[in-house]
Amino acid sequence: MKGPAAAPLATGRTFCNFCPAYCCYRLEGASLYVMAEDINRIARHFNMTDGEVRRRYIEDRHTFKTREDGSCIFLATDRLCKRCTIHEVRPRQCRDFPYDRPCPYLDSEDLLARIQPRIERSLGLARRLTGSKS
Repeated sequence: MKGPAAAPLATGRTFCNFCPAYCCYRLEGASLYVMAEDINRIARHFNMTDGEVRRRYIEDRHTFKTREDGSCIFLATDRLCKRCTIHEVRPRQCRDFPYDRPCPYLDSEDLLARIQPRIERSLGLARRLTGSKS
């Protein structure tokens, strides 16, 4: 069964507090639009100019750079939840997601199947759980 009745925590923002940051990985065809106001807020947070934020963290004029695994460059890799290192100043699109709808990552098995392995790799969970060093 799919939808909010099947996953009541997927509705609203309740789940976000415990989420491993499903929405912080770029999938093909998806983009995060970072506006000038967002860049300015982040610049003030880091005590740097808007231009410096653009040079260090922005690609293609309006989105964050990502790591090799597609994760946001501001995503912490040392914890399972509350992973956004700029949560207080995150972009508007991040603040508004999931737009008062059920979380699409919990509502869609195929979407979750695409993102969960990335999260596990970025956190090194497979290594920790199996005790392997590879």
